[in-house]
Amino acid sequence: MMTSSIKYRTKRLDEEDVFDSDSPTNERVLEKLKLLELQNKYYLSEKNRLEKENENQRKELERLSAPPLITGVIVEVINENKVVIKSSSGPKFVVTVSSTIDVKELVPGALVACNQRNLSVMEVLPSLKDPEVCGMEVVERTGVTYNEIGGLVDQIRKIKETVELPLKKPELFDKVGIEPPHGVLLYGPPGNGKTLIVKAVANETDSTFIRVVGSEFVRKYIGEGARMVREVFNLAREKSPSILFIDEIDAIGSRRVDTGISGDREVARTMMQLLAELDGFDPRGHVKIIGATNRMDMLDPALLRPGRFDRIIEIPPPTRDACLEIFKIHSRNMNIKDLDYSEFINLVDGLSGAEIKSLCTEAGMNAIREDRDYVTVEDFKCSLHKIPSSEYSNNSLIGPMYG
Repeated sequence: MMTSSIKYRTKRLDEEDVFDSDSPTNERVLEKLKLLELQNKYYLSEKNRLEKENENQRKELERLSAPPLITGVIVEVINENKVVIKSSSGPKFVVTVSSTIDVKELVPGALVACNQRNLSVMEVLPSLKDPEVCGMEVVERTGVTYNEIGGLVDQIRKIKETVELPLKKPELFDKVGIEPPHGVLLYGPPGNGKTLIVKAVANETDSTFIRVVGSEFVRKYIGEGARMVREVFNLAREKSPSILFIDEIDAIGSRRVDTGISGDREVARTMMQLLAELDGFDPRGHVKIIGATNRMDMLDPALLRPGRFDRIIEIPPPTRDACLEIFKIHSRNMNIKDLDYSEFINLVDGLSGAEIKSLCTEAGMNAIREDRDYVTVEDFKCSLHKIPSSEYSNNSLIGPMYG
């Protein structure tokens, strides 16, 4: 009952004492006694509430006035009560562990908070991860399959042996007694299917796929690039089995030269960290590395030696037959009228895979502009001149073939 209601009833009884003296005295006394009991319960509950609030405020004050904890990293676990930590200031210490900490959480590399006085471990902290690094994990499947890649049968076989087979059937390598290849590097002119192959690999395996562009490792401040490389590889280990794809690896893997420019020296430091992660003392487990570049000639020799990238696969421009195969892949959903492939092959011969895809898109747009629901050979002829950066926009075969 609210205190206002109690006060109202008490006041009414007092008025009855004054104005209604004829009412029985015992009834008025009993009712007043009940009201006093209700008042007593109310005040007791208020007292308990205020005591709890006071206790919470006292604990909060103690927490705020407590000395700060310092961070450290567990180097070695001696037993369930003692560990060796490396403090944030640098030196190592043998310290005791609080009895409230689960022994399973005490592993080398764990981040811990230590008492400032005796450096005893008070709690195990969650590992700190850069949000940019966590965002490199590709959650959704790409939807690309090997059937959407034309003319690269041998290259697909090699990358399956290097990446897919060790992840799907690791027992075969144990029986033979060899270690599976660690990494694969794809190189070749732009637009010929390097990234497309990697998308298919990510779709065909059940592994975690992490994609990063080499330029993302180039940072403004000294040490930031190396830290990001370290955290990306740590993420790949935690999510293993995983595939780490480094696109445009020449951004940080170029040859080291003594230019004296601080920016070049920082890129070289980042590459050294990458070399250490690719072939360090820590086992990578089920982590496969795929690199891709257009400038093979720029890469540092240390990056190309066996043990870091065991397979170096060239993705060349498509052959004459491969160009037709790629065209059929990109045009299979198009409504094309009266197309003779034996003659059309001369039109697409010499184009890259990306240029053939662009050719199909432009031909379809040309049909839409003319309000047609089908595509003709003339649409492809007109679209050949509109392909961006095409070396074949002035193809001499157009004239003699199609008049």
